[in-house]
Amino acid sequence: MGERADIPRADSRGAPPPGVVRAAAAVVGAQGLVGVGFAGYLVVNASGGAQGLGGILGESGMFLLIGAALFGLAWGLSRGRFWARTPAVVVQLLLLPVAYSLLVPSRQVLAGAITAVVVIAALLLLLSAPARAWALDLDDTRRRG
Repeated sequence: MGERADIPRADSRGAPPPGVVRAAAAVVGAQGLVGVGFAGYLVVNASGGAQGLGGILGESGMFLLIGAALFGLAWGLSRGRFWARTPAVVVQLLLLPVAYSLLVPSRQVLAGAITAVVVIAALLLLLSAPARAWALDLDDTRRRG
């Protein structure tokens, strides 16, 4: 059986993602770059810790995996894949306590403030009205023919 051309597949959209979604993709991609960079930093500075090589490699592997996942989400958002929006929102919600932890208990105000600003900006972009309308496929202009 062949596919009918007038029935859209579940993973395709008729309209490209709005600018706010592409901007969110850039922010999520930058977060992925930080994750991968931190993994590299851990490996380079592995000799000076009491954690042991296995622990350092495990921790750097975790950050490498997180960075790769964020790159995947950024790719999905930039390509207009609607499945990438929800995990990107969840990641931002998980990073909010990290920002708080940097700000208050750790007293690393600069790192905490930067983290908070980036996370809140990504959340605002991903939860904006144009991003929501795109994710729910509410753009009827392509159907009006």
